[in-house]
This record gives sequence, structure tokens and C-alpha cells, in this order.
Amino acid sequence: MKIAALFVLLFCLFTGRPPSAPEVRESDRIRIAEAFRISEVLGDTLWPQWNKSPFALLLVTPEHEFLLRHPRPTTDFISIGYDSLLKCDVFYRPRIFETSLLATFPAVNGISTIVIGQPENTDAKRSTRWVLTMLHEHFHQYQSSSPDYFLGVQALGLSGGDESGMWMINYAFPYDSTSVDRQFMFMARKLYEAVLSRGQPEFVVRFKHYQELRKEFRAMLSENDYRYFLFQLWQEGVARYTELRMAELIAREYSPTDAFRSLIDYQSFRREFMQLRANTVLNLRSLSLKGNRRTAFYPFGAGEALLLDQVRPRWREEYLTNKFSLDRLFDQ
Repeated sequence: MKIAALFVLLFCLFTGRPPSAPEVRESDRIRIAEAFRISEVLGDTLWPQWNKSPFALLLVTPEHEFLLRHPRPTTDFISIGYDSLLKCDVFYRPRIFETSLLATFPAVNGISTIVIGQPENTDAKRSTRWVLTMLHEHFHQYQSSSPDYFLGVQALGLSGGDESGMWMINYAFPYDSTSVDRQFMFMARKLYEAVLSRGQPEFVVRFKHYQELRKEFRAMLSENDYRYFLFQLWQEGVARYTELRMAELIAREYSPTDAFRSLIDYQSFRREFMQLRANTVLNLRSLSLKGNRRTAFYPFGAGEALLLDQVRPRWREEYLTNKFSLDRLFDQ
């Protein structure tokens, strides 16, 4: 027993963790390290000061949760030491969250944290898609780390007394209104046509037509409903746009590591970009509020951001100073 106790003591002293501590699966370490590396190399290319945003991450596995790059872990987490590949200290605790999660919220000690399951347990499935999803979620950290973000969200007056933040998902938007849905579908179709015509002579006419339809749609909604619509486009739509543009940048300017390429479910970023672009843009042709509910705002907002690339190429520099609405960018 004394020899065993001495072994445990020496193990803890040299490794900084108990001998029974779980470890992050090697394939997950490679995926996460790739996302961190991509963010550091390309993030600031797309968004000003992207790399100043915190990148706190909680990896959810069937048995444990692993916390990375978090500035203030809670006391229920146990350190397993520094990971040289991930370039940060790693902490763990028994699993609390669902293994299928792909979300960002103040999950640990009030800090905006990406909570993400392993690829095979989520909708992302493949490594490349999973990394792009993580970058999408990191963009939400970029949004929420901007000055007065939370005060601004509260000032929207849309929570209805809900302090959990679930109102962002559960807000009673008039999805089932036949007239609202019909106008939205028509507007989404015209948005699709405008996006396809970027850089072509007919773009100006199509863009102006889309602007007119947008004003008509605004007149159909209450003030709160329109404010919620704008918030979702600003928050989730631009996050989808960021995912798409990051995929494009990676495909054009980034060389994945050999370790990432060697993963069994690896798919090239170029192929992921082509699939994501097709899914995002083509979805505009058949978007329905009744059928798609809140998720309709993702491709719709991404489409609007793609239009802004054409009419206001420097719009991203103003994005955080025009919080929760793209209206002023379209109207200028």
C-alpha cells in the first residue's frame, strides 16, 4: 500500500493530475486544435479583432465534459493539466449537458461558452463540418463579447420576463400567419435572385426590388415582431454567413494539418464550402416560415449579408456598431 501510495503521489506531482483522470480523445484533440489554428490564422481577415474574442469551449462526451480555454472554471471541474497540442489547460467533470449540443451560451460561470458534442453525436457528423460549426459558434462569442451586448439585448424588450435567454428561441413570432408567410416566401425568392446576380448588370434592379419587398414585409409586422426578425438576421443569419465565408477562406488560403487530413471522416474544406453555399443559397428558393420556423432566419440573414458584400463591401467594420439590425446598412 505504501508503494502504491507513493506511486500515486509521484504521478500527480509529475503529471499534475490524478492517475484515473479521463483524457480528451485523440481525434477530438486534433479537431479542436484545427479549429483554434484556423481561427488564429484567418479570423481577423474576416472580422475586425476576431482573435480578441474568448474561445471558451466545453466538449461533451458520453461520460465527461472537458473545459478548454475558460478563464474561470467552476469548482466542479478538475484539472488534468496542460495540453501542448491544444495549448491550454484542460479541466473535466461528469457529464451534465446533452451529447448532441451545438450551442453557445453562458454555460460555465457566466462566461459565453461553446458547448459541443463529439461529431458522431451531433448533426455535424463529419470532422470538417464540425470544425466549421465550431467557428460559427465562436462568432457568437465575438458578438457577445462586444461592449454592451447583453444590455442591448435586454433593451430590445422582447424577453417577456424570461431571464434564461430562451425567448430568443421561443419568441411567439407569427410563423403561422398565411399573409406573413406568403410575403416572406416571395421576399426570400427575390433575395435568392439578387444573390445570384451579384456582379451582373441586372443586380441593381433586383436589389432595389428586394429592398421594396423588405419594406412591405416590415409594414406587415408589429414593432416587436419586426425587431425580433431583425435580431435573428443580425445574430443567426450573419453567423451562418460567417460559417460560409470562413469555409471559403479556408478552402482558398489555408492548408489543413496532416493530422487533420488523416482523420477517417475528413472531407476537404473546398467540398464543404461548395455544399454549404449550395444549401444556404438554394434554400432561399423555398424558405417558409410555417415550415422552417426560426431556422428560416439563418439562410435568409446569410443571403442579406452576401448582398451587403456587394453593395457595402466594408459593412463588417460597422456590424458591431449597428447592433441587432442590418436595416441601417441596407438603407445607407
